[in-house]
This record gives sequence, structure tokens and C-alpha cells, in this order.
Amino acid sequence: MAPIALSDVPPAVTPFHQTTSDLSKNPLERTWRGNKEGTLRIQGYPEFMYAEDEEGLLKKRQWVKEHLAAAFRFWGKLGYGEGISGHITVRDPILRDYYWMNPFGVHFSAMSVSKLVLVTPEGYVHPTLGAQRPINMAGFHIHSAIHKARPEVEAAGHCHSLHGKAWSAFGRPVDITTQDSCLFYDNQAVYHNFGGIVLAAQEGENIAQALGPRNKCAILQNHGLLTLGNTVDECAYLFSALDKQCKVQLLLEAAEGSGIKKTLIDPEDAVFTADTIQYHENTYYNFNPEFELIVEREPDVLL
Repeated sequence: MAPIALSDVPPAVTPFHQTTSDLSKNPLERTWRGNKEGTLRIQGYPEFMYAEDEEGLLKKRQWVKEHLAAAFRFWGKLGYGEGISGHITVRDPILRDYYWMNPFGVHFSAMSVSKLVLVTPEGYVHPTLGAQRPINMAGFHIHSAIHKARPEVEAAGHCHSLHGKAWSAFGRPVDITTQDSCLFYDNQAVYHNFGGIVLAAQEGENIAQALGPRNKCAILQNHGLLTLGNTVDECAYLFSALDKQCKVQLLLEAAEGSGIKKTLIDPEDAVFTADTIQYHENTYYNFNPEFELIVEREPDVLL
């Protein structure tokens, strides 16, 4: 074999780290580009998201229900259905201590606006608003505790996705190994306990405490994943991204067991990336293609 010439050796790469100092202060504005005239723009949150008048709040309530139903269809498409397990809740825009959630025993892929249940602060089905169907007891205990502990959070989601519950058995956070995993940089908690199926309020309170004051993602040991969001869109997207990263982690662990070393992302680069992709309007927008596709192909979701 001929010796390798020095000219054939690739030059050493000088480490390069980006900063946000010269970028837009709004992380959403960093992610897209329009025309030179500035007339082509994307729409972030709809204007009524900030409404305080009755008409605007009613529009927001309908919007929340439509996006919640679509989030369940999205989870169904990803194969997250597991019998009666799994739930997403979203605060009602008008009755702020009430929240919308899925009824007991309805498949994610069959969810629609008219099937959603409004739950009272005491955990009972509202007698007049929403579908008159029972709800999941574990869902009430987990979600009511989270909504009380984190008043700034609008939505919470949990189900028994395959890769999430597989990785949860290790009781470890996911490593920051890919660009997408920067969603979870300094944004994930691990609940190091499994006290059985959640049928007591205390277990829900323990999970809420483990999440802490700012994390939006959690790995529940021997149980599965849980995510929060400023919108149900963010919550549903973060959950799918975390489940995918759990799959990536399992693949990496298997490869590393064969002697192949994985490389973690430099913390400086993780912080830079997280500053943009963790922004709540960006995570909201990441769900938008799924929402539009579901509404186009399955318009009954809005019924």
C-alpha cells in the first residue's frame, strides 16, 4: 500500500461557534426568509391568541379545541395509542381553572372536537360544556397537579410511546447528540420513581415537583414521557421529538456497546441552538405542517 502523502491529509478544522448577538431578538424571525420587499411573511400565533374580549376568547376556545383534536390524530398517526392510556390537557381560555382533555376509551385517531371533555377544577366532567363522557383517572391526577404547579403552562401531554417507555427504564435524561436534541438541553427532568399506576393525587404532585419550575419535558422512570407547552401544538410536537430522541438514544447505546464512541454536542453550541429552537413560537410552528395535513386529509377532526 502506498504511503499517505501529507497533501492527502485533510486540514484540521478550526472550531467555530455561532452567537445570537447579531441575530433577531425574536427567535422565530431567525428561522425564515421572505422576499426583498419584506411583504412575504409567515404568521405566528393568530391575533385572537391575545384577545381579552368575549368574541376573541370564544374564537380562541374553538381554536384550542381544534388543535387539541388534531394533536390526538397526530399521536394516533405515530402509533402512540395504547388502550385507554394517554392524555393531553389544555386550559380553557375563558374558564382558566378548567381544562379540555380526551374522553376515556376513545382512540387517538378517532378524536374530534365534539368528543373533547371539559374538566372542572375538582376533576369532574362539566355538566353542560363539552362531551358528556368519562375521563381517565390517572390523567386527572397527573395533569391537575401540573396545571396547579405550573400556571404559565397551557398544555400537558403524556402517553406510553414505545421508545419513550423503553428509554425510561434507564432513569436517565437523553444526551444532547443531535441538533433536534437541543430542544431538551437544560429542558428535561427525570422522575426517579415508579409508584404504580397513578391513582392517587400524591403521585401526580410528585411528578409536578420533579418537573421543577421551568422544564417542559420529563422522563418518568419505568413509565414513559411527559411534555408541557405554551400551546397544545408545542406540547404535542415536543412529545414526538422526545420520543424520537429516545429512539436515537437507544440506537446510540447499542452502537456504543459495540465500541463505537458517540460525540456529544459542545455545550456552547447546544445553548446557541436551544436559544432558537426551544422558543415557544418555534415549537408551536413546528406542529403546523402536521395540523394542516390532518385537517386536509381528515376534515372530520373539526366536527
